[in-house]
Amino acid sequence: MGSDPQYAKWPLLPLAQHVFTLTNPYAARPAQQAAVKNLQDAITEHKMAPFYRYLAHPTEGVLNSVGEGGSNTAAAGRLGRKSSIAAGMIATHKPTTSLSLPWDENLYQQLQAENEKELEEFQKEEDEAVEKAGDTEIQAAKGKRAEFWARVGDKEKAIAAHQDLLEKTGILGTKIDLVLALIRLGLFFGDKQLVQKTVERAKSLVESGGDWDRRNRLKAYEGLHLLTVRNYSGAAPLLLDSLSTFTSYELCTYSNLVVYAVLAGSVSLKRVDFKSKVVDAPEIKAILGDGEDKLLALTGAISAGPGADASMQDADSAPVAARTAVVNLTTLGSSTEQPEAEMAVDFDPLAQLVSSLYNGRYKLFFQALALVEEQFLTQDRYLHEHKNWFIREMRLRAYQQLLQSYRVVGLDSMANDFGVTVDFLDRDLAKFIAAGRIPCTIDRVYGKGVIETNRPDDKNKQYQDVVRQGDQLITKLQKYGQAVRLRGSERA
Repeated sequence: MGSDPQYAKWPLLPLAQHVFTLTNPYAARPAQQAAVKNLQDAITEHKMAPFYRYLAHPTEGVLNSVGEGGSNTAAAGRLGRKSSIAAGMIATHKPTTSLSLPWDENLYQQLQAENEKELEEFQKEEDEAVEKAGDTEIQAAKGKRAEFWARVGDKEKAIAAHQDLLEKTGILGTKIDLVLALIRLGLFFGDKQLVQKTVERAKSLVESGGDWDRRNRLKAYEGLHLLTVRNYSGAAPLLLDSLSTFTSYELCTYSNLVVYAVLAGSVSLKRVDFKSKVVDAPEIKAILGDGEDKLLALTGAISAGPGADASMQDADSAPVAARTAVVNLTTLGSSTEQPEAEMAVDFDPLAQLVSSLYNGRYKLFFQALALVEEQFLTQDRYLHEHKNWFIREMRLRAYQQLLQSYRVVGLDSMANDFGVTVDFLDRDLAKFIAAGRIPCTIDRVYGKGVIETNRPDDKNKQYQDVVRQGDQLITKLQKYGQAVRLRGSERA
């Protein structure tokens, strides 16, 4: 067993979600009002003067599209420098919400004074440690300063302080904890380049001897990062593996992890893996299942795998009374301290999406997809950026799943299966066919039209690939031979 995690509390990632909600045009007004209150309470409680200025300052705050106290040009320039960082925190570059985080100069001055007082105490403690104590006490004093900057939301100083600690720390577990803290800082401010660089550093540290707990925590961190950069195929196995060993409540709630894992698995896994790792996974059945199915999963009576088919109940055909509308997952995690209590989440749309896709109930699938977009994709800061891509890929997956079972299918029949009009299906399929994503043709010359699939011959494709690669190799060898002969003649 490794040591307990350090530097795991700050920054509070739920605050970044509140900022996103405040600027999200899809968010309900009560949710935006709650976000403003949560931000105000957190800024006051944790004395977050730098973060308050970063968000709400009249001329420099990222929540203000045009400054109130300076020229428009100057304000636009300052916002331009921050736009790449704020992009992961705010829903739009020009927030249009009528709600805002009000600027109070007196409050800011008060918070700043309290921050300066704390810094003086840290400096005094560090000076005393240098004079009277050893390296351990000095590092502890510097650690308090690093956590302070992360707490108050000063990105640059927090990163610098954590980097300084990282360079002077020799304990591997502490190094990994510091790198994980840097990843959270990058996620908090939406700095994907920082997260990418730091995840690679964390992986190398963990491979050099990280303990079991930190290895599992890094899975969740890396999976969430891959989700933010639209690498769902890479994120799915990491997030799904994290479900059974999740302790990283400083990163996200267990409810959110379930949502991320199910969505990533649904869009990226092959059908066999989708069944074993999502449809039949006991951790997911415990959340998305119904009645006896959920009870069996919670008690461990069922397990993932092809043999679990008999115990998988259809979420679409279950009685409404047998469903639990909302699930609070707080008790499913470990005893790790959670930064914020979990809200009850209605998982019914997600359960219907998984069940209807696997069972080929495409009309229900499209309905569930619309609900998932409304309740999850548009409301989450990590999913919002890629929601259009996700919806398009899920429609493509359903089309491919149906068409691979038929040689010829009527356009009106397929449109009826999906609950859409013939014209919509025609236009939607045409985009995928033109892009080479679906091997089929649409003939609407006679009647209402038919779709004829062009199933690729695997052996013929392999032969064509070998011929093409062989031609490329011969071309390269010829160029290499010519270069060698030229060099030989020059020497002669």
